[in-house]
Amino acid sequence: IQSSSYFLKAELNNEKKEKKKEAVKKVIAAMTVGKDVSSLFPDVVNCMQTDNLELKKLVYLYLMNYAKSQPDMAIMAVNSFVKDCEDPNPLIRALAVRTMGCIRVDKITEYLCEPLRKCLKDEDPYVRKTAAVCVAKLHDINAQMVEDQGFLDSLRDLIADSNPMNINKLLTALNECTEWGQIFILDCLSNYNPKDEREAQSICERVTPRLSHANSAVVLSAVKVLMKFLELLPKDSDYYNTLLKKLSPPLVTLLSGEPEVQYVALRNINLIVQKRPEILKQEIKVFFVKYNDPIYVKLEKLDIMIRLASHANIAQVLAELKEYATEVDVDFVRKAVRAIGRCAIKVEQSAERCVSTLLDLIQTKVNYVVQEAIVVIRDIFRKYPNKYESIIATLCENLDSLDEPDARAAMIWIVGEYAERIDNADELLESFLEGFHDESTQVQLTLLTAIVKLFLKKPSETQELVQQVLSLATQDSDNPDLRDRGYIYWRLLSTDPVTAKEVVLSEKPLISEETDLIEPTLLDELICHIGSLASVYHKPPSAFVEGSHGIHRKHLPIQHGSIDTGESPVSAGPAASIDQPQVIPSQGDLLGDLLNLDLGPPVNVPQGSSMQIGAVDLLGGGLDSLVRQSVKQRWYSGDLFLWFVKVWLPAVKAKGLEISGTFSRRQGHMYMDMTFTNKALQHMTDFAIQFNKNSFGVIPTTPLPVHTPLMPSQSIDISLPLNTIGPVMKMDPLNNLQVAVKNNIDVFYFSTLIPLNVFFVEDGKMERQVFLATWKDIPNENELQYQIKECHLNAVSGKLQNNNIYTIAKRNVEGQDMLYQSLKLTNGIWILAELRIQPGNPNYTLSLKCRAPEVSQYVYQMYDAILKS
Repeated sequence: IQSSSYFLKAELNNEKKEKKKEAVKKVIAAMTVGKDVSSLFPDVVNCMQTDNLELKKLVYLYLMNYAKSQPDMAIMAVNSFVKDCEDPNPLIRALAVRTMGCIRVDKITEYLCEPLRKCLKDEDPYVRKTAAVCVAKLHDINAQMVEDQGFLDSLRDLIADSNPMNINKLLTALNECTEWGQIFILDCLSNYNPKDEREAQSICERVTPRLSHANSAVVLSAVKVLMKFLELLPKDSDYYNTLLKKLSPPLVTLLSGEPEVQYVALRNINLIVQKRPEILKQEIKVFFVKYNDPIYVKLEKLDIMIRLASHANIAQVLAELKEYATEVDVDFVRKAVRAIGRCAIKVEQSAERCVSTLLDLIQTKVNYVVQEAIVVIRDIFRKYPNKYESIIATLCENLDSLDEPDARAAMIWIVGEYAERIDNADELLESFLEGFHDESTQVQLTLLTAIVKLFLKKPSETQELVQQVLSLATQDSDNPDLRDRGYIYWRLLSTDPVTAKEVVLSEKPLISEETDLIEPTLLDELICHIGSLASVYHKPPSAFVEGSHGIHRKHLPIQHGSIDTGESPVSAGPAASIDQPQVIPSQGDLLGDLLNLDLGPPVNVPQGSSMQIGAVDLLGGGLDSLVRQSVKQRWYSGDLFLWFVKVWLPAVKAKGLEISGTFSRRQGHMYMDMTFTNKALQHMTDFAIQFNKNSFGVIPTTPLPVHTPLMPSQSIDISLPLNTIGPVMKMDPLNNLQVAVKNNIDVFYFSTLIPLNVFFVEDGKMERQVFLATWKDIPNENELQYQIKECHLNAVSGKLQNNNIYTIAKRNVEGQDMLYQSLKLTNGIWILAELRIQPGNPNYTLSLKCRAPEVSQYVYQMYDAILKS
């Protein structure tokens, strides 16, 4: 190595430029493969004095690599930086300021302030942009200095920069590029927030000709821009109304394409109609279904027809829907019948005609048509109570043909709600009661409520019937939902019949007109994604793009009249105040969908009881206390790191059931290893388990394998296999798991933390070149550094590899061992690591880089635990 360094030193000082360049290339090549060439620092720095851009780039690359380890020598290069920042070539000026930002050495940052200040005011926009990025990097090194030097004010000035690459250039380029280039430009324009109404109108005028383009993708991109900028135009202006009229023809034209194109267009039109129905209110005939339309097109057209239905066109719409209800496609017929009901609810003047149409369809005696019509009529009764009850007799005639849970539940609801008007209501409901245990939960619950209503209206005639249903619901049923409702009714009826009547027969709120509208905030975001997959899925990109960290949520600009024209385009609009989405969707309600398993809600225990059930803490917001649980002093040994077995659910909180356990990863699979102990005086059966939505989508692969009763004082060991294909919701902390366990006594809840190494997959070893490229590609601000203290270990790589943390490369720098490592989580997130070990020093330095930096803290905790075990 010494002899090669001698030759390189000689070549670096050669007077010939080509020889110098070749020598620097050799130095960089040696540096790339991990050789220490820091001894050549002065000679390489001398090569900076050149006007050859390629050579200068190579020298700067060398400087960035060794400035940290050679800070005193790096100061030698400061004069060259200052000189290069005044070079006539803007590329060299930008290169110099970019390199300055990458040299993260405190000693020389103060020397860089003056060159950086000049570059922030450079005449070339590329240099100014590079200087702005450099300010951000400098802020990461020394935030106080950035504020003291006034660089933040300089950045504010740059926001209003009159860059030649401005919006007018993009608009001009629309006429000069290919159709795909036009799409990219239009997408870029849709991300721009105009300063005022005048600029918004100007951009709209330049974009409008794209609406007549032959490529449907260009048309949708243009629609997206115009839909967004419509928010900034006053609604009473002539131009606003003109623009609405111009948007209609291109959308109609899209429906003359291939079925696949039609479908994409219809999904986008569905969003547009929800936001601005006036655009297509005159074009409802375009959405009438053709006989040869594929089913997916038919269903979308049907949905848009209902959204556009109004008093003016309801006669045409109903005639069409009646025709559709006689088609042969069952799904389409069902949706057509439902659509008739939606029309009745949406347009009050048409309700009578809709009910008449539904009665005609019931007379056809087609089974699925009759059943769908009864479900729809139930909703009409809820919207217009005491108005169309004369048709109940016709509905009752079809009682025997109902075999679908929705239709049976709807019919039972109608009989119960209008029991006083139906002479044989008790007989009808009793006929359903005969097969009570064979009915679905939905029908059982509806039947229970209907019979209680009947009893409150006709108490003398139906006392035996109500006792029968309450007995079936409470004593003979193992469904907690049904039992709870049965007990509530039983106690109400036995303690205070007057209150029971007020509760059960209370006036119900009318159902809303549109129950399937997209939530307004989400709709605004989807409008900003017209022409993309998000507009077809009707979901934001963060919901379906894997590893979507860094996807910026888009929002429509604020309405006209609320924009301060003095503000910069960047700050206009609400986007600045909106949190960026995480890799893992945000956490919603604590309970979430914890128990859509047949577990039912937890039952409250009277205050005097000595027992407490886990559900009390959950509903009271005391989940945090469940995480801090006692630890049994015994180890669990899996293929990975050794973990304590913890008591997750103490017997005092679970009516005698104690659950302890841990997590492990064995042969590429995750397991939840538990011990169930019965400390009660009665046996336990019917065990089931379910997880709440969690950060990694963890769900059980199989049901809980407890096949025999758990007798008093008995314990059973269970190894429950897990997978990560369940629904995802970000938890705090990230590895938190909320669990519900059911047995024949009750439902119990607890919360525990999953050790992150359980999610480290076996294919987490990254190729060297990929590792290097990824490390450079991940932003520097995502790099987090940690200290692992008091660690005495020799075989570090082997220990970590046993836990699926793989060493990619190893090199020695000034006596320090540098290990470059990678690991991969089950959700596809990669974490890159640099572990520095100084021989004889028990403190290790760990640097982690990841596109989801919120994961890094938990990865560090695993490093710390594994290396100290």
